[in-house]
Amino acid sequence: MATSQPNLSLEEWRAQVSAMKAAVASAGLAPSQPSSSDNEGDWTDDEIEPLRRARNGDIWDFISDDDLDADDDDEFDTTSSDDFTGQPPRSSETIYDLHWLSSKCQNSPSGLDSSALEAQILEILTSGRRSEEEIQSQLTDLIGFDDLDFVIELSLHRGELVAAAASERSGARLLTKSQRQEQLRQKDQLHKATPLQRAREQEEQYPHVYKRYHGGNTLSHSGHKYKLPPDSQRLEFEKYEEYVIPAGKAGTLWPGHRLVTIKELDGLCRGTFRGYESLNRMQSLVYPVAYKSGENMLICAPTGAGKTDAAMLTVLQTIGQYLTPNPGEDHEAKEFGVELAEFKIVYVAPMKALAAEITEKLGRRLAWLGVRVREYTGDMHLTKREVVETQVIVTTPEKWDVVTRKGTGDTELVQKVRLLIIDEVHMLHDERGAVLESLVARTQRQVESTQSLIRIVGLSATLPNYVDVADFLGVNKQRGLFYFDSSFRPVPLEQHFLGVKGKAGTRQSRDNIDEVAFEKVREMLEEGHQVMVFVHSRRDTQATAKMLYEKATDQACVGLFDPSGSEKFEAAMRDVKQTKAREIRDLVPKGLGIHHAGMARSDRNLMERLFGEGVIKVLCCTATLAWGVNLPAAAVVIKGTQVYSAQEGKFVDLGILDVLQIFGRAGRPQFEDTGIGMICTTHDRLAHYLTAVTDQLPIESKFSAKLVDNLNAEIALGTVTSINDAVKWIGYSYLFVRMRRNPMAYGIEWSEYSDDPQLVQRRRKLAIQAARTLQQSQMIIFNETTEELRSKDIGRIASQYYIQHTSIQIFNSLMKWDSAEKDILMMIAMSGEFDNIQSRNSEADELSRMKANQHFIPYEIKGGIDTPQTKTNILLQAYISKLQPEDFALTNDLNYVAQQAGRICRALFMIALNRRWGYQCLVLLTMAKSIEKRIWAFQHPFHQFDLPKPVLNNLDSKDVLSIESMREMEPAEIGNLVNNFKMGHKIAKLLDNFPTLSIEAEIAPLNRDVLRIKLFVTPDFRWNDYLHGTSESYYIWVENSETSEIYHHEFFILNRRKLHDDHELNFTIPLSDPLPNQIYVRAVSDRWLGAETVTAVSFQHLIRPDTESVYTDLLNLQPLPISALKNPALEELYAQRFQYFNPMQTQLFHTLYHRPVNVLLGSPTGSGKTVAAELAMWWAFRERPGSKVVYIAPMKALVRERVKDWGVRLAKPLGLRLVELTGDNTPDTRTIQDADIIITTPEKWDGISRSWQTRGYVRKVSLVIIDEIHLLAGDRGPILEIIVSRMNYIAASTKNAVRLLGMSTACANATHLGNWLGVKGEGLFNFRHSVRPVPLELYIDGFPEVRGFCPLMQSMNRPTFLAILNHSPEKPVIVFVPSRRQTRLTAKDLINLCGMEDNPRRFLSMDEDDLQGILSRVKDEALKEAISFGIGLHHAGLVEGDRQIAEELFLNNRIQILIATSTLAWGVNLPAHLVVVKGTQFYDAKIEAYKDMDLTDVLQMLGRAGRPQFDNSGVARIFTQDSKKDFYKHFLHTGFPVESSLHTVLDNHLCAEICAETIITKQDALDYLTWTFFFRRLHKNPSYYGLEISAEEHNTTTAQQLANEFMISMVDSSLHELTESKCVEVYPNWDVDPTPLGKIMSYYYLSHKTIRQLVKKAKPQAAFIDVLSWMSIATEYDELPVRHNEDLINAELSKNLPFPGTAFGLPMWDPHVKAFLLLQAHMSGITLPITDYVGDQTSVLDQSIRIIQAGIDVMAELGYLSSLKSFISLLQSVKGGIWPDEDPVSLLPGVSLPPDSKRKPTPLQDIARLSRNQNQLDRLARELHVPSSAIPKFKKAASCLPDVGVSVDDVRNTSLTVTLRRQNPITEKEGRIYAPKYPKPQTEGYFVIVGDAATDEVVAVKRVGWSGRQTRDKNGKRSPVEIGDRPTARAVIKLPEWDKERRYDVLVVSDGYVGVEWGVKAEVPGKPVVGDQGEKEKGKMPQGQDGGRS
Repeated sequence: MATSQPNLSLEEWRAQVSAMKAAVASAGLAPSQPSSSDNEGDWTDDEIEPLRRARNGDIWDFISDDDLDADDDDEFDTTSSDDFTGQPPRSSETIYDLHWLSSKCQNSPSGLDSSALEAQILEILTSGRRSEEEIQSQLTDLIGFDDLDFVIELSLHRGELVAAAASERSGARLLTKSQRQEQLRQKDQLHKATPLQRAREQEEQYPHVYKRYHGGNTLSHSGHKYKLPPDSQRLEFEKYEEYVIPAGKAGTLWPGHRLVTIKELDGLCRGTFRGYESLNRMQSLVYPVAYKSGENMLICAPTGAGKTDAAMLTVLQTIGQYLTPNPGEDHEAKEFGVELAEFKIVYVAPMKALAAEITEKLGRRLAWLGVRVREYTGDMHLTKREVVETQVIVTTPEKWDVVTRKGTGDTELVQKVRLLIIDEVHMLHDERGAVLESLVARTQRQVESTQSLIRIVGLSATLPNYVDVADFLGVNKQRGLFYFDSSFRPVPLEQHFLGVKGKAGTRQSRDNIDEVAFEKVREMLEEGHQVMVFVHSRRDTQATAKMLYEKATDQACVGLFDPSGSEKFEAAMRDVKQTKAREIRDLVPKGLGIHHAGMARSDRNLMERLFGEGVIKVLCCTATLAWGVNLPAAAVVIKGTQVYSAQEGKFVDLGILDVLQIFGRAGRPQFEDTGIGMICTTHDRLAHYLTAVTDQLPIESKFSAKLVDNLNAEIALGTVTSINDAVKWIGYSYLFVRMRRNPMAYGIEWSEYSDDPQLVQRRRKLAIQAARTLQQSQMIIFNETTEELRSKDIGRIASQYYIQHTSIQIFNSLMKWDSAEKDILMMIAMSGEFDNIQSRNSEADELSRMKANQHFIPYEIKGGIDTPQTKTNILLQAYISKLQPEDFALTNDLNYVAQQAGRICRALFMIALNRRWGYQCLVLLTMAKSIEKRIWAFQHPFHQFDLPKPVLNNLDSKDVLSIESMREMEPAEIGNLVNNFKMGHKIAKLLDNFPTLSIEAEIAPLNRDVLRIKLFVTPDFRWNDYLHGTSESYYIWVENSETSEIYHHEFFILNRRKLHDDHELNFTIPLSDPLPNQIYVRAVSDRWLGAETVTAVSFQHLIRPDTESVYTDLLNLQPLPISALKNPALEELYAQRFQYFNPMQTQLFHTLYHRPVNVLLGSPTGSGKTVAAELAMWWAFRERPGSKVVYIAPMKALVRERVKDWGVRLAKPLGLRLVELTGDNTPDTRTIQDADIIITTPEKWDGISRSWQTRGYVRKVSLVIIDEIHLLAGDRGPILEIIVSRMNYIAASTKNAVRLLGMSTACANATHLGNWLGVKGEGLFNFRHSVRPVPLELYIDGFPEVRGFCPLMQSMNRPTFLAILNHSPEKPVIVFVPSRRQTRLTAKDLINLCGMEDNPRRFLSMDEDDLQGILSRVKDEALKEAISFGIGLHHAGLVEGDRQIAEELFLNNRIQILIATSTLAWGVNLPAHLVVVKGTQFYDAKIEAYKDMDLTDVLQMLGRAGRPQFDNSGVARIFTQDSKKDFYKHFLHTGFPVESSLHTVLDNHLCAEICAETIITKQDALDYLTWTFFFRRLHKNPSYYGLEISAEEHNTTTAQQLANEFMISMVDSSLHELTESKCVEVYPNWDVDPTPLGKIMSYYYLSHKTIRQLVKKAKPQAAFIDVLSWMSIATEYDELPVRHNEDLINAELSKNLPFPGTAFGLPMWDPHVKAFLLLQAHMSGITLPITDYVGDQTSVLDQSIRIIQAGIDVMAELGYLSSLKSFISLLQSVKGGIWPDEDPVSLLPGVSLPPDSKRKPTPLQDIARLSRNQNQLDRLARELHVPSSAIPKFKKAASCLPDVGVSVDDVRNTSLTVTLRRQNPITEKEGRIYAPKYPKPQTEGYFVIVGDAATDEVVAVKRVGWSGRQTRDKNGKRSPVEIGDRPTARAVIKLPEWDKERRYDVLVVSDGYVGVEWGVKAEVPGKPVVGDQGEKEKGKMPQGQDGGRS
């Protein structure tokens, strides 16, 4: 501003300024930079200033340092030092406020308007960014020189005016002048009467703060001025200045305190603190809170006070919660059982050296409990298994940050943490403090979100602002905050701070430090103390020891060092002579020692021992000794404080942590009463160490500098998803605590703080700035309007690999798809991680030499060596070339560069993989391995083995010597090659071990644009545990041969355990024009250089099928009313649900209801297909009365849903009879014959319709409805194909047309499917996916590839929760998950996320009473917990009741969310507004891997979205891996082409048709195939089926010829397989006949492989275990599910069963082993460990009857009587649920025999006889100790048992008749047996066996059952037996002809009661002279008798 008097001359103006300055001086203003060097205790700002580190790259850069340190704040100084003079006393007459200012402005001669002048003055005064001089100058300019008094007054009273302005701003201003004066008078009065507030640091007294001296209580308000403890001295010497801080008094017990003795503690503490008498003072005070409560704690205590044992108390408190007996309840207990799997404890130590010491200490103490302690640091990696086995993990902050950053990778670890101990919390002010902040913030948020209790315990040295740290750790300051001053040190510490004069870094300064150090060491030695001298490099230890000795020699005081007086000197000298280190041999005799990490372990131990024994007087060592080894000395001297930091690339100050740790080593409790710690530093750093070590500087936060990267980690983790979250997250940091406590240090004005005490706006600003930075770096997506934050892949990679955002920015600009090694090395060198690497003059020569040496630096480096980038590049190449620099600092730099570069290169590889750059991936992965292995890619891969150098040189010199070419050589050739014959064999062996893979690929096009690829991976090497460990990992990717673009990539792990299994990878890739000639499949080892294979897959024979989607458009028709049915009964039926058919049904109506044509209807789930099926049914019943309708659904669940729906809705009102036919439910023939509608599964209908000639009801079928016909491509597809082909064949044979209605989702090749079904044009309806009654919004979300399935699932939980809040906050939601376990885990996470909301029960809509009523009915614990938060679970593992409760609550909107497995999508029609498909993979035990769900399953799930009655639209979200996203996008919109899978299982179906005599020649078989869908698709899509036709030949006669040959070869191979299984016989003329074994196979609906196994294993005299094993290996059990970790359950179950699961020689995860165990568990009556096993056992039992009956028939066919009886015995045992050797009475209710019962078994037939005599039954019941309540049941069961009379009549040479008469009446309907343990009702049946026991031969077997009374029904069938009947049965057995008489054993054996059999001898006469030829009846099937099938 221009001066107001421009006419003044320059001289006059200068004179006036001088006058003004003099006036200001006379007013006594404090100088702006006071110098107080004379004050001993007080530090001025100038001296403190160097303490403020430069804040490089800090978020606060926009705030200048001047405003932080402005001295204008000194007005508020409350310093209480005697040496300080405060401000002059203020005038009490005048009140300097705004009123005074206003009146002065009105009288001002400046000529300005008074209010404008006032405003401008206030603006100048309140500006915090100007110095005092600037303010005075500006005021003078404004007011003018005429009124200098006014300027002086304003300067003097600036503080009051600023305060008045601030208070005026916050209050209202509309007061009159008199009101204002009155108010001011009152305020003044109040102000004068108010007592002064205490110092800010003393605001509150806390109960556990034990200190006598407050280091921080002389702080000015801005934290600038301090005072040292009392009695401190400041001494000035010629070469240095010294501050001596005297030792405190040795601490004694305070009044009322006592030591806690160990013997009064409980057994847990006594066992852990063995050898202790009592806890020390500090531990005794901490004990009640540490051990008796779970409070968070902060323990501040001096080094050496025993903090580790205090931490041990908290560890024991945590372990104590998992002990039995509980140590708190049972005080005397000494032995404990620990639940080791339930908890983890994490101990975060600041350094690796300390981590190792803590691990050893804790491990030793806790070993007696069996608790494992392991180190988990950069050096010590733990495998997943080790993590699981470890309870206490000792780690460093960085490592724990990496582990928790993955969030999901180590869930096992992170989620079980119950205690987090952070040692040395005062590290917060260190560079690494930011890591601690992010860790604690993450843990605190985890506690809050998961409601899990993680106790946080912080340990620290004494620090002034411990209250802030307590707030940060979430400590209750009244309970958990403990502060102990230096009096708690075991030995009080006297501290000396020496500032050596001379400019830092100069020769003079270094000499002075040496001089001073020697002087101090001499003083100590003169007092008889041992001294440790700490230096900061390994080389320095030796140099310092020599320097001390030389100076001692110069000053003639060598005697002080002389060790020879020690009694252990002789022994020591003997030990020293053994060492190889020359310097030790030189120094020890002089009384000096050295110690550093570079020495041999034995030498270090020797030094420690000799110093401990007092032989060595002075030990020169590095700081590692202080951290890693507990070796105290009387005095310690820190010589110099400059330490080289490779990270910073320069010398930096020794950390305060290190100083405190070193000082902690001073003083040995047993020898001295004080310890002496000295620190020699340069004069300029003296103030820094003095204030920091005497804990006067409050520790500040370093978080802001790392805020951007930490925010990225949280976004990648998914814990921060919006700016709002980020604001909350910053609120958990120490930065937030300090910003509120000391706002000005963080650039926050008081006004801002007072307006927003929670600093929300400041945190928002920080978060938004950081988010923008991340967005610019392309690491996140930041939506500025919604403030949503989403991680991108690059952000996730940066977080995972700990890469700075500055580096990512560089990579974004420099990465190219074709960069070579040279460019990559340059790019790595440019990373932000290496910005601090500096070039020093001393290294220039060495770096230049290195750079010029092409042997070591193979890739050219441009630019001078003085840039950090060039230096980094040189060092990185030198490191890979194994070059060792000479310069010490350069070696450090080299190691730092190598450490960082490996990580960065891995991150670059992941980024390239993400960008799908194939060439770049290969180069980067190779470079990463080069850095890890220190071998260049151009060197021979054998450099990775330990081979002699000449051999390796020879290998390198041969240019074309690849691993492949070497593998083809003989060992002798290799020996020649390397000029070392012996080595030939060794190298040949290593070639065998070199881990390459061989890969074969199969391709099948799904349509024109998508290709399915199957890779078969085979290990091409011999496993060697030493070289390969337990697993080898590979990256496998498929790339375009021309552009090297990656289509797909996978990370493949090859386990030692599964080395020889089949390894198969399945995936799809997109195809686009132009097609490359070929694609490459690369398999590159993750660890081994040179272990990579490339397989080329040619596209020469690839024929892409035309995309032939024909869609039906939905016509705009008037909806038809239900009256169009013209059938009152039907109209009434539909009127209850709707009045009009929907648009799709309207369009179909005429075709379905009035026309007899076959129809294919493709439309999305939920579009109303069921009603369409019903229309076709009404046509059938109207046009073909008396006929049957068959509805085939591919799953039992769908069958049940249909039965439930139609049973209530159609069958009852219309009087229709409906029957369910599934594996679980097989009604008798009569029920089936009477039914109108048969609802069945494909297998069941296939089995029944195989015998269509003998089953009349099959021939009566007029309509077959096949639902979900698009499942043709699935496992059950072939059966559907056979059914359709058979129904067409039946129709053609019987001349009765069978109408077919196929229903599917919209499919891409509908015309083809329709042609096969015989659909003409009018019957084809294929609607698009969009034709839904409720439109669907579909979102597909890709998730990054995470290693491991559970982590991937877990990463989807938060997005699921957000999707619910976003799309359906109030409406119902179904979340589909892949497994039962996932239902529980997902529910748990959603509950945790609800916990962070305002209303945790937002998803629940019922009151507490209703809720409690429902919960009391629920059995499953997980479901109980979930329902209380409005979430239901639904899966097959729940009991039926629980499932129904979940369904009802969801249906009635009582709960909003249902988490279900995919079965719900099929089985239960529960629509929802939002459907989330959480994950599209499931675990397939057969391949022991995760497999993609069928697209049909996904479509079915999506079909549940949208409720027709309630919603205008539905929403579906699919969460899948990124790589699958395009696949779903493509097929969910275009529809999936349906292909056949008949060719994979042709054998069994062919055999069935041969047995049915549909096929009798090979030509018939070929004709039969032409009926199938497979035949049609083979011509359309030959590549899919493996038929190789070149593109030119496609659709030509050549192609047809090739297809015919392909089919012939298929039929040949199937017939060959069946012949192998002895199921068919093929004659030379190509006729084909079934064998009896084939008929058995077809009749029992088994695989021919099962029959093959039975025949192969069969032998005479088979024991029970044999037949049980044979049955268990049946092919039918291949599909038995083995879920994750069930192998462990199987192993456990196996231990409790008579026959171990290992009996087969198969692994525990094999389904056959599981079947074997479940059958035994059934017979042993063992309760199964999990609900899943109950369902599995039912399915095993269900299949077992068929397999055993087939086994019986096979044994009969082979003629083995004893084996046949073993099979029958097995059948009895399976139905009865008891073992054959058990006492059969244990079957009856109320009977429980002790295992060692000596009672003679009572056969069941004897009990049956007794049942006629009630008294005898009562006696038996008493004898068996049946409780009286169970006697009625016992009698009822006993009366069920059969008492059968057997007689043999009509015995002829060729036949005999066996008659069975039931002596006691039938007591159950249909003659059911008493088999309570078998899941399905069984009817009584008998085997009649004729054979010869002596020769173990079977002649004939027949199965008989009871037939009812002699009356017959209208169809001529006998009535079934009824209760009260005593039925008879007759079996006519055909016998082989024989000339002579013979004797047979006739046995009648029950098929259901253990041990029940009757035997009769039969004499058969010889052949009469004249007689008919008898017919051999051996093993024939009973024709037309269904009773044999289960």
